[in-house]
Amino acid sequence: MTVPTPPGSPPEISPRRRRDIIDALRRGAVPANGLDALAVGLDRFAAAIDDDLDRVAGGGSVFKAVRGEYGAGKTFFARWLAERAKQRGFAAAEVQISELETPLHRMETVYRRLVEHLNTEQFAASALRPVLDGWIFALEEDVLASGTVSESDRDGLDRAVSDLLERRLAEISRSTPGFAAALRGYRTATAAGDQPTADGLAAWLAGQPHVAAAARRAAGVKGDLDHFAALSFLRGLLTVLRDSGHPGLLLVLDEVETLQRVRSDSRDKALNALRQLVDDVHGGRFPGLFLVITGTPAFYDGPQGVQRLAPLAQRLATDFGGDPRWDNPRAVQLRLPGFTVPALVELGVRVRQIYGSDRLAGRVDDAYLTELADAVTGRLGGKVGVAPRIYLKKLVADVLDRADQFADWDPRQHYQLTLRSDELTPVERNAASAGEVPLDLP
Repeated sequence: MTVPTPPGSPPEISPRRRRDIIDALRRGAVPANGLDALAVGLDRFAAAIDDDLDRVAGGGSVFKAVRGEYGAGKTFFARWLAERAKQRGFAAAEVQISELETPLHRMETVYRRLVEHLNTEQFAASALRPVLDGWIFALEEDVLASGTVSESDRDGLDRAVSDLLERRLAEISRSTPGFAAALRGYRTATAAGDQPTADGLAAWLAGQPHVAAAARRAAGVKGDLDHFAALSFLRGLLTVLRDSGHPGLLLVLDEVETLQRVRSDSRDKALNALRQLVDDVHGGRFPGLFLVITGTPAFYDGPQGVQRLAPLAQRLATDFGGDPRWDNPRAVQLRLPGFTVPALVELGVRVRQIYGSDRLAGRVDDAYLTELADAVTGRLGGKVGVAPRIYLKKLVADVLDRADQFADWDPRQHYQLTLRSDELTPVERNAASAGEVPLDLP
């Protein structure tokens, strides 16, 4: 019999995931998994998000814009959503938008980064090769399940799989024949044990430049990926994901607010590319795609962001009232209200439970978690929204680890909070005044 989890407690997680979560927090990083155990305040979005995932799994497509100030938890929300999607069999990818490395107006670069970060519940990034191999296996299984050919008839099986491949890729072949040709070539090279050609074609399908000419010749494809072909490649990838057992792809374009700092011509191109993406998602061009962007309120409301392109502003327009409690989780824009001190303390309670040590006893009780939350936010100018990362880092590395290892160590007697300038992010550093942050200098 399973004992139900008490309200407010983290869900049951394995010892390995507990270690992974605690280790990430100790380093001041967002954990790679187990985020549902730390998802304080996200329950309000869960039902609407699950409905969206169901719609995408059924062949639909969804776009969401997430807004929040720095420290409001946009990256955490995106990774929580990705974990939720992967539990349903989705693939996921998080792409950081930046002017130099991943400009939004160059979709070939965005697509390449997408594939580089593609991951599933079973495979870490990049999961493209396992997905391609799973796709080939699924084709063979579908042919065998039809009963028209036996497994011992290798030539007949090969022909039947080729015919099924052509039917599955018929629509993609019309718009992007190169993608379908590369898939055919990849399957042929894999079956023949020609690893160099298979590697080269997998790289070409991933949008990588400078693929060996011999591999491209084997499949009859030419050139490198460009901006317009990248969108068709995305459609092809969605088809492969679906046929290999993944009902959809969650794609997160993170830190889109960086568009405000690029040259005006590049910014205008990027905003128009985003508008085209939104229209394509709403128009059903990408069945099986859940597209999420994250940005600050200044990006959505300011003159150098979404408002610079009226058609995009109209598509993202959402009426937010004064009280976030009544925000509509089904709206195109989702507002993350950020942390309050009580929410920060609740998060600390969850981390203490995940840490799972009996040796903490009463030394790190709820009252102390409140004291630590007040101290950290005080050092950061009272800006609670900036505090979660450094609060959790201090809680794990400075408090819980010591209380766990030293039975006579008491944080109220033996610990004094200090924030080193070199351990703070630029946003955290700006929130703290120089006089409030003791610097440990040689």
